[in-house]
Amino acid sequence: MTRWLAIDHGHKRIGVASGDTETRLAVPLTVLDGRLPETAAEQIVKLVREHAAVGVVVGWPMNMDDSEGPQGVRARRFAADLQQRLSVDVRLWDERLSSFQADEALAGQWTRQKRRARQDAVAAAAFLQHFLDADGPATAPTPAGAAQEKQPPDGGSDG
Repeated sequence: MTRWLAIDHGHKRIGVASGDTETRLAVPLTVLDGRLPETAAEQIVKLVREHAAVGVVVGWPMNMDDSEGPQGVRARRFAADLQQRLSVDVRLWDERLSSFQADEALAGQWTRQKRRARQDAVAAAAFLQHFLDADGPATAPTPAGAAQEKQPPDGGSDG
């Protein structure tokens, strides 16, 4: 069994989900405080060990026209930082509409505050499910590969 963790990276909250390539089932795990990125990264390292994960997939918020906006850059950089900290495979996966899917899944359940507290982990599970179903471990870009892919045509940096 090959276990993967999914990270839905945000400024305030970071959703975490778990799934494996054998059962192809993704489930929400927890939500971390995103306001302290260093602490969150340390908690992710701990979760990778606890769950014996072979890889981490970070949600990559792309624009609807397939371009990478500021949030996408931040997520890619966070994934690159995790790659430096971890001895497991780190990949990026398009997370478009995963928050919408999470909202739909949680609709009518709990109070708005409780739904909001769970939304990021449910969103992470949504894009992890797609990642597993689409053979993401073999096809998703690494942070370094994605950075090369998103370079402006003149060879400049992305900021």
